[in-house]
Amino acid sequence: MKLFVGIDVSAKELEICFMNLDGNTLDSFKVNNDLNGAAFLRDRIVSVADKLQTSEIQIGLEATSVYSWHPAMYLHEDPLLKERRVKVFTINPKLVRKFKEAYADLQKTDRIDAWLIADRLRFGRLNMTAMMQEQYIALQRLTRMRFHLVHNLTREKQYFLQNLFYKCNAFLTEVESSVFGHAILEMLSEKYSLDEIAAMDVAELADYLQEKGKNRFPNPERVACCIQKAARASYRLAKVVEDSIDLVLGTSIQAIRSVQSQLKELDKAIERILDGIPEATCLRSIPGIGQVYAAGILAEIGDIDRFSDQAALAKYAGLAWRRHQSGSFEAEDTKCIRSGNRFLRYYLIEAANSVRLREPEFGNYYRKKYNEVPKHQHKRALVLTARKLVRLVDALLRNDQLYTPQRKVNRAKA
Repeated sequence: MKLFVGIDVSAKELEICFMNLDGNTLDSFKVNNDLNGAAFLRDRIVSVADKLQTSEIQIGLEATSVYSWHPAMYLHEDPLLKERRVKVFTINPKLVRKFKEAYADLQKTDRIDAWLIADRLRFGRLNMTAMMQEQYIALQRLTRMRFHLVHNLTREKQYFLQNLFYKCNAFLTEVESSVFGHAILEMLSEKYSLDEIAAMDVAELADYLQEKGKNRFPNPERVACCIQKAARASYRLAKVVEDSIDLVLGTSIQAIRSVQSQLKELDKAIERILDGIPEATCLRSIPGIGQVYAAGILAEIGDIDRFSDQAALAKYAGLAWRRHQSGSFEAEDTKCIRSGNRFLRYYLIEAANSVRLREPEFGNYYRKKYNEVPKHQHKRALVLTARKLVRLVDALLRNDQLYTPQRKVNRAKA
């Protein structure tokens, strides 16, 4: 006797459906999505399972953003359910949606969704979902926040440059130094007008930049001349517009510095957790993979034993291609699957781009794939290089070993 428990998750409630192996609904009810509701659900599962003397209990929830995480972890870790060897599945919503298409004219309600999940469990052929350990969960929260902040910082910098163009349209073409250096941001935040900048003595401006830049300018006089040239060549604004733009630039500078400060704090926290994960050393032994990429990849993979092989890991990351074959026809142009963990895919692709610049084996592979096609060369070659990196990451983590470049292996054999 098997018991299948389908759970439709929302922020406030859990809709539950108990189903037996024949597809008959044993019970349907609703509980709050909180600790008391989960405890009540646990007791009902235990009661029904003991009454029916079940040999196996399977619980399924859709992977619904953050809402399904707490009930899934609670049901997975509960001692009473562990005694009964309960299996907890977090199911991709796409699988449930495609499964529903087999039922014509089925209505959309929470109760029906819970019934569908239970029925999908009954049909089987689902990969067991292994819950990640606490250290990986903690690391994942940090790396995803860092991902969020980095993208926010990029957008803020783009917005800053748009407004800078209003104030000094020639700045970006005339000034070679980074706009986001500390000295230049200080100068812009002090709301100097273009006429004031243009009228300043070059030596005075150079000393100002050198002081604010903490003597990091190799040639401050040249930078000062470029800034003055840009100020003289730029359009002039009306005073009311210039004051508004100065305020916007000052606000944007504060936002940029705030995010940069938050990133430093996150990097310290990430490093502390990463030091306690031995597998991080394996990944950081690969040339081009530092703390950020190692943390991002490990946070999304967790324990490598969650995946049966490197192909399963690649599919989880969305680095897999569907085969399209019919009769004697075999499609050559196939697309990547649209499902997968977008964070893991992002970190693997970014890491692959870094590794191929530092490791000849990956660099040669990238160039080979780049030259195979006339279109989308870089994008295609980089994704394929990331797919190659998946095999290396899987091997290092699974065997708990450091990366040894191929040229060193050949030299040792010789």
